[in-house]
Amino acid sequence: MELGPVEYAMIVFPGNEFNGDVAPALQELTDNGTIRVIDLAFVSKDADGETFAMEASELAPDVQAVWRAAGIEPSGGLLNDDELQAAADGLEPNTSAALLVWEDLWAARFAAACRDSGGVLIERRTIPHELAQGAHDYAVSAGADALAESNS
Repeated sequence: MELGPVEYAMIVFPGNEFNGDVAPALQELTDNGTIRVIDLAFVSKDADGETFAMEASELAPDVQAVWRAAGIEPSGGLLNDDELQAAADGLEPNTSAALLVWEDLWAARFAAACRDSGGVLIERRTIPHELAQGAHDYAVSAGADALAESNS
């Protein structure tokens, strides 16, 4: 099986306030075939700077049950112990983070067509939400202003 594009994200939760509320949103993405979760891990640093890192399979059974109930059972194996420890070490004190690796199922066919056509991806970036939202809001505002001027 050839994979579609694979992405990685580290989502930080200051104050160690991660509570699993993201599971239903992630479940929606898996249920509708948008993504497939490949790996999921958690890291944390307490107020004293002590760190811990664990794969989803190492979480307490009740926490694993929340993810399983959401239909999310990562196959694991892409994030190794050294990477998890490095992520935990980089956290501010009293912070936790979820590390997620997923396959973009929605883009698999397009990515294969690009490769089959000899295309080579040389750059891909994510635009920060605040920047994209600000540009969008500005464009909408400018468009509304231009429309109002043309109607007067």
